[in-house]
Order: sequence, then structure tokens, then C-alpha cells
Amino acid sequence: MSQIREYLDAAARLYERYTEFVRRNPAATAQLENTVRTLSYLMAGRFADSHEISELVYSASNLLVLFNDSILRKGVRGALSTPSSQRRILTWLSVLEYVEVFLEVGAGKLWGEAGRWLVIGLIQIFKAVFRLVLLLMYKSGLQTSPPIIPLDRVSECVSEDDASDEQQDDSCFVGQRSGRVIRPLGSAPSLQSRLWGAPTQRKRRSSLREKINSRPTDLSFQETLAESVYISRPLVHLLCLGVCGKQSWKPWLVSAALELSSFAVLNDTKFENRWEKAEMKRRAFLLCYYLLRSPFYDKYSEEKIVFLLRLLADHVPGIGLVARPLMDYLPTWQKIYFYNWG
Repeated sequence: MSQIREYLDAAARLYERYTEFVRRNPAATAQLENTVRTLSYLMAGRFADSHEISELVYSASNLLVLFNDSILRKGVRGALSTPSSQRRILTWLSVLEYVEVFLEVGAGKLWGEAGRWLVIGLIQIFKAVFRLVLLLMYKSGLQTSPPIIPLDRVSECVSEDDASDEQQDDSCFVGQRSGRVIRPLGSAPSLQSRLWGAPTQRKRRSSLREKINSRPTDLSFQETLAESVYISRPLVHLLCLGVCGKQSWKPWLVSAALELSSFAVLNDTKFENRWEKAEMKRRAFLLCYYLLRSPFYDKYSEEKIVFLLRLLADHVPGIGLVARPLMDYLPTWQKIYFYNWG
């Protein structure tokens, strides 16, 4: 028992040191996360089972971002104002979105196509249930992806101790000839939290506090129905696939109709927050994915995309470094459901 207690104490001390490191060095933490993510890209297609390992490393990098962001958010006043039950749902939903591709690929490797589609169906059911609970029970408004938006470590990681520093930006003055903004020595932040940027930039960097302190835009009954349609669309698509088959146009058409109708209703909504407007831009961009989804991709898009990539790789210097691996990875990417339809 004493040895187990020693291990637990050592683990607790290690966790405290890590959390302190993350709080004091958010930029260095972001570099670590980017390094792990880059490693996943470099692994793809290099050796046997590289796709599975690459997805595992990529999922691990996203989970690391989620864990580090949770540490940093604890230092921001108001970050934990949401109910604990809602935070748990958001966390589990984020975890599901970060590991869904790895679980799909791993299930296909272990249990074949039947196991793969079973895992896909279960994940989509859990995601739809969680999102509908957030929408209808907690009135969380427009659902973002990922549910917990990652922090911008350079511009958003401001602790409670730095809140007074933001207010002190008002004491800065502008040089009459140079026009440069100067901060007096007395209003400079502590050395550890100093960003070495122009003082006015600190006041613009408040998207995290805006996300924490602002309420989501209230949705009308029609808008709530449109958001419910958007959340339920993956389940309807899976059901159509099971009934009509993967080569049928009906799942593609039904999914497109549901997504377009939901987007048309929500696009007329006057959203008040920047993160809601960014989510609508993301959804508008994802409509282009219907050009890359089967059976439209198999019949119309594939030849044109491959021809364009080959043309760029052969005639534009440097593009081949990206275009040729992309051509090799396209068939694998097309087989992964969550990359196409997630």
C-alpha cells in the first residue's frame, strides 16, 4: 500500500509540475502540440499500418490540445460558469470528434466492414444525442465543431492576473511624430507574462473572454428545428445508406437537401458572436464537400481532380511535393467515412 501511495504522490507532483508549465508557457505548449500533429502527417503512408498509427498520433495531438486548454481555461475568470453537467457533455463530445476517425480505421482493421459500420453508427448516435441535449435542454444555440473551441495560445491565454494589465493599456500614449504606441514602465506586466507586443494589440485579443462571457444567440422555433435537422443529418444519411446501398444517389441527395435547408434557415439568422459567424462560414465551406462525396465524386469529380493535381505537380515547381502524396492518399481518404461525411 505504501508503495502505491508513493506512486500516486509522484504522479500528483508530476501533474502539478505539468500544469504549472502549461500555465507559464502556453506558446511552448502550442509548439509541442504542433510537433506531435506534424509527426502524424509524416507517418502517413510510410510503412505498414502507418495510416492507423498516423490517426492515433493525430487523435492524441488533439486530445493533448483539449487537455492543455482545460488547464489554461481554469485560469480565466468566468471560464467555469457553465454547469458541470454541460461541461462534461461538451468534453465527451469533443473527445468523440477527436478520436472518431481512429476508431473507424481501427474497427475496420480489427473487425472488418461490419465492425467498422457498427462503430460509425454508434459514434454518430452518441454525437447526435449529446448535441440535441445541449441544444434543447441547455439552450446552447448553434453547435460548433469542435464543441470546445481550441484556444489561440498567443492571443487568448490571459490569466486573471493579467486582467488588470489589459485595463492599464488605457494609460499608454502615442508619440506625436512617430505615431508609435508607448506603454509607461509602471504599467508593464510582469516579466513572465509579458508578450512584447504593441499595447493596443492586447485589447483586441479578447475572443476567449467574448466566448466565455457572451451568451449564445437565442434561436427561434424554426431555427431550433433547422439546427436539429443539421444535427440529425448524419443519422438520416446512415439510415439511407443501409436501406439504399452505398452506390445509390438517394443518400447523397437526401443529405444534401437536409443540409441545404438547414443552412438556408440559419444563414438568415443575425448571430451576435464571432464564434457563431465563424461556424456558419465553416458550414458554408463544408457544402463544397458534396463535390468530393461518393457517388458524385466517383462519377464526375475524381478524374478532374486527379488531372488537375497531376497538371500542377508536373508544371508548377514545388507543388509536386504536396500534390503527388495527395493523389496517393485520395483513395484512402475516400474510404474513411468521417473524413467525407463527419
